[in-house]
Amino acid sequence: MTALHAWNGLLVIAALLLSAGWGGTYALRKRTPGRVYAHVLAGAQALVIAQVALGLLLLSDNLRTADRLHYSYGVLALLAVLSPWLYAPPVPARRLLWFAGASLVAGALSIRAYTTG
Repeated sequence: MTALHAWNGLLVIAALLLSAGWGGTYALRKRTPGRVYAHVLAGAQALVIAQVALGLLLLSDNLRTADRLHYSYGVLALLAVLSPWLYAPPVPARRLLWFAGASLVAGALSIRAYTTG
């Protein structure tokens, strides 16, 4: 289970940075993203949720990490990807920036969580 958590952590980092870069490119070019980007973004968010769920399963088996900051980074990454669903404005261009920015923040937090795990 710990190996799955580690591999999924790498997937989370890659997916979040991909969705942040791709969304930022769309925002800079002032273009509307298509369905493929929406699926990549949703996939990255689903991977973060799965990563937190895997971490909770590891905790339930009494497998703990030495650095307690690992848990904080994981929870903050989850909150970062969920926050645009609550706070992003309805204007499509600004909403895209919220999702891309949240992906970037969650990606940075995920990198930090991976290094403390």
